[in-house]
Amino acid sequence: MELEAAKMIGAGLAAIALAGAGVGIGIIFGNYLSGAMRNPSAAQKQFPNLLLGFALAEATGLFGLVVALIILFAF
Repeated sequence: MELEAAKMIGAGLAAIALAGAGVGIGIIFGNYLSGAMRNPSAAQKQFPNLLLGFALAEATGLFGLVVALIILFAF
């Protein structure tokens, strides 16, 4: 296998983290909305937890993107 092909395969595998981040963010917001509809008075108390979960899920996706870009352009 050529080096260029291996780089593309590695970058593609590293980019799978972006799909996981999208799914994670969808689950976080879906569960928040479900809980807010059940108990609207507790929704404002859970909003900081929502933002923390969003940030952590997005950071995972960004780390995957950075790894993919490093594989493509640094090696």
